[in-house]
Amino acid sequence: MKLLILERDGTINHEGDPFITSAEDWAPLPGALDAIAQLNHAGFHVVIASNQPGLGRGLIDVATLNTIHSRMHKMLAAVGAKVDAVFYCPHTAEDGCTCRKPLPGLFEQIGERYGLDLHGVAACGDNLEHLLAAQAADQPERAATTSASAPAAVEPMRQPYCDIPEPTPSW
Repeated sequence: MKLLILERDGTINHEGDPFITSAEDWAPLPGALDAIAQLNHAGFHVVIASNQPGLGRGLIDVATLNTIHSRMHKMLAAVGAKVDAVFYCPHTAEDGCTCRKPLPGLFEQIGERYGLDLHGVAACGDNLEHLLAAQAADQPERAATTSASAPAAVEPMRQPYCDIPEPTPSW
């Protein structure tokens, strides 16, 4: 299975100020939805791994988050794209959970759900936390960032896009 794990805010859509708190706040980045459609047409399953501390802080509730994701799914469908699943951490940094990136909990959940060893699965995000979570889940050579917000320590991975390798022939 070809799988790509994307960050949501800053990779697919504009960042919130400081959070996306309503469906109306959710606006895709130029070209992001079409890129997901191209990935889908190339056989990739796309999933999202996203920290959503606005839930833990009481700024939004799960119903609102579902409304935001419904808008995203409708806009994706309009361009022939889809995201198979959205995995999110509802906790704040102070909660000490294992699912909040940069810890690998969300990535491990994805691996369990899809029955995959994540080694070699691609991950793409706009922040260091997403890349560190990918690395902790054994994805170091397939992680890329979409933003200059990642420090120079990950310079070799910094790219304006996700470089998805062609599948290795099975012969």
